[in-house]
Amino acid sequence: MGKVECSGLQNCYRVFNDTLDLVATTEVGPNIVRFGFIGDRNEFHGDPPHHYGGHAMRHAPEAQERKFPATAPVAVEEHDKFIRLTQPIEVPTGTQKEMDIATTIKGNHISIVNRLYNRGLWPIELAPWAYKIMEFGGKGIVPMPPFIPQNSGGSLLPTTCISVWCYCDLTDSRLILGKKYIMLKQDNKAPGVYKFGMAVSDGWAAYYNNGHLFVATFNFNKGASYPDFNNTVQFWTGPGFEFETLGPLVKLQPGESTEHVENWFLFKDVPEPKNDADIDKNILPLVQQAKKSV
Repeated sequence: MGKVECSGLQNCYRVFNDTLDLVATTEVGPNIVRFGFIGDRNEFHGDPPHHYGGHAMRHAPEAQERKFPATAPVAVEEHDKFIRLTQPIEVPTGTQKEMDIATTIKGNHISIVNRLYNRGLWPIELAPWAYKIMEFGGKGIVPMPPFIPQNSGGSLLPTTCISVWCYCDLTDSRLILGKKYIMLKQDNKAPGVYKFGMAVSDGWAAYYNNGHLFVATFNFNKGASYPDFNNTVQFWTGPGFEFETLGPLVKLQPGESTEHVENWFLFKDVPEPKNDADIDKNILPLVQQAKKSV
């Protein structure tokens, strides 16, 4: 671990090993503005100083009143196993964002804790919402629940929910619906924007881009309610790509907190997935490997 300049900002923290490095800001944030292989491209996208991109936090459900720009310096605590970055209290919402970043990258894996506090005077219902602006040109990937024919023991009740926003067209060529997986492509030539959300009970989502595969795993609470018709994963694309995972909705009393843990993995030399068979062959084994290591 050390301090570096990144994206024009001083006093950034860099965590690294022989394989990967990660850079988090302290002058604004909390933000992680870089994650990638040593000496290789950044898997995250940013356009400083207009926006620093990378990984940051929001609280859901989404509303303009909940959006608060992360432009102030964060408090930093250095612990043996993690760095804690704490944003000043958001005056309009009474909430406070905090991020714990592991100080050790184990091979191709690092853990990120996204935490929200209620610092106000009355209860607030919200969900932690971790989002990443990914480098352009890739594909988001989520798994469908297992397919079981009804006449062979399949449930009479639905097993997931796909959310549709008013500006979305289900015939959009960026959306690739498979029997076992759904993909959303980032394409700057495609008109308009697209957002996809789903209740992903298997606890993972991925982003493929030019031979690299970013995987985020997270816990799924079967008995909990999640925002936006029970979304645990959301992708947004247009002139960019947002990769989002969400924790359960909770009612926080004053002084209480809730957290959402993501485990990140990065793989290289992965063939481009074009259909379910490609994902089964080249991506699912990497996801299974990642989940076993947590």
